[in-house]
Parts: sequence; C-alpha cells; structure tokens
Amino acid sequence: MSRRALILVAMAGCVHGAAALAAEPATATPAAQAAPAAQATPAQAAPPAQPAASDPASAEAAGAAVFAANCVVCHGAKGQGQPSLAPPLTSYPARYAGIPEGRRQLAMTMLGGMFGGIDVEGHHFDFKMPEFAQLDDAALASVLNFVVFALAQAPAQVPRLTAEEVKAERASPLTGAQVREHRAKVLGLLGL
Repeated sequence: MSRRALILVAMAGCVHGAAALAAEPATATPAAQAAPAAQATPAQAAPPAQPAASDPASAEAAGAAVFAANCVVCHGAKGQGQPSLAPPLTSYPARYAGIPEGRRQLAMTMLGGMFGGIDVEGHHFDFKMPEFAQLDDAALASVLNFVVFALAQAPAQVPRLTAEEVKAERASPLTGAQVREHRAKVLGLLGL
C-alpha cells in the first residue's frame, strides 16, 4: 500500500479507508484490486448467511468474509496490522478469548469501536477503530471467531464466541473511549 493510501486510510478513520483506496487504483495492492468485497465500507457490506454451529469450515468461511469486507483495510489480510495505523490481531485476541472479561472486550470492541492510544506487543498505536454495531450478532461472532482461531491461533479448548455473547454486550453499549478503558482492565487480568 502506498504512503498516500495509508494517509488516506488514517484520515478516514479506517471506516472509509476502502473507499479511499478505491479512489487510488494505480497504487492499490493487487489483493485490494482482486477483492472487491474489501472495498466496501462496513455500512455497505452485507454479512454472509450464518452456517450451523456444527459446521466449523463454513463458520470460518463466514467469518473470513466479514473480515475481508470490514477489517482487512486496516488490519491486513493476515491480521498483521499496519504500523502506527492499526494493531496486529495475531496474539491478543486469542488471549482475550480465554477469560470472561476478555471475551466481553472482543464483543465490546466490535460494537463500540476503540479510540485513543494503546500498546500492542511493544508498539504504540493511536487510532480510531470504528464501531461495527450495524452488523448482526451472528456476523460479529463469526468474525471474532475468525480472528481468534484463524489469525490469532487460539487453542482448541477455548470456546467459540457466540451471538448470545455479542447480544449481551449490545444491551449495554460503550463508547470507543470506554472500550479502551475496559481493555486496560483486561490486560491487567492477563498480566500483560
């Protein structure tokens, strides 16, 4: 991704980053050009139909589709993040999913976004992650499971996140700043 594209994404707060990249076809990455779904804004991306919980391969594919449509612009196709723009999703989400407050954090982050400075794996990020509350609970659970298990490689004994867990957090919405404050509590519980 070109420096200009990164700046456009950062200025747009990632929400409209895909649209900014679409306006710059000459410098967009081949993956971005080949994946039209990654160029939809979160409000435009339709969540895929949710598979039965007994079909893990379909569930992972559904989560991957939601990720490609909404998250890949900032976090990258493999969840590696982008320096100074978006943190990697390759370790902390797996740790979060192993404790109740961490599971709440994952759902809160998707529903309320997160604003302000955070540190991840020794790197500082001062960003504005948008909220994705417009997506339904099943779509959010599927993308969280994709991040936790496919990208962050959580152990098999960690339970998959459910639409019911997302729904419970939706009932008490938080601002992006409040989500960041809760994150500090979770990091303390995990000893990070």
